[in-house]
Amino acid sequence: VIITEDGYVVTNNHVISGATEIDVTVADQKTFRAELVGTDPATDIALLKIDAKGLPTIPMGNSDNLRLGEWVLAIGSPYGLTSTITAGIVSAKGRTMQNNQREFKIESFIQTDAAVNPGNSGGALVNVKGELVGINTAIISQTGAYSGYSFAVPVNIVSRVVEDLKSFGSVKRAVLGITMTNNSEDLKEQMKLS
Repeated sequence: VIITEDGYVVTNNHVISGATEIDVTVADQKTFRAELVGTDPATDIALLKIDAKGLPTIPMGNSDNLRLGEWVLAIGSPYGLTSTITAGIVSAKGRTMQNNQREFKIESFIQTDAAVNPGNSGGALVNVKGELVGINTAIISQTGAYSGYSFAVPVNIVSRVVEDLKSFGSVKRAVLGITMTNNSEDLKEQMKLS
């Protein structure tokens, strides 16, 4: 998704992870070599920069204003089918996703029933006004293909991540260093709890 006329592009971290060279192909089939500005695996966002001017951009919406049942469009290139648009509704907000790596993960996905498949990752989720409200990121599927639910990182989170990546090259987060556990008889004895 092109977010500035001077060539800043947002995609998913998992799309470019491990790449040694990154190319961005725009709608008129021009290809640009991209510089990786920064990534944030926790939100699965990556910021790229291409050397171009006067690029068409998408207006930013406000993902906090999305309502359940609101129509959205998912744009991407599933299975290499460029510029594919699917429609659906916002079916939930604030969804969490499991993470096996025990690392910080986004906990506020937009859930939609717009069809998203491999190749949609990093594409735009837009509202009916044509405003960017999310970045398509994940699906839940037993087969690896769309089976009813897809997930996008809300644009309000994307905007904060992009600003940090532009300014610092990484995302700055505060961390509260506590952990919790269920109380047990052994713990009560060990900690001398009533």
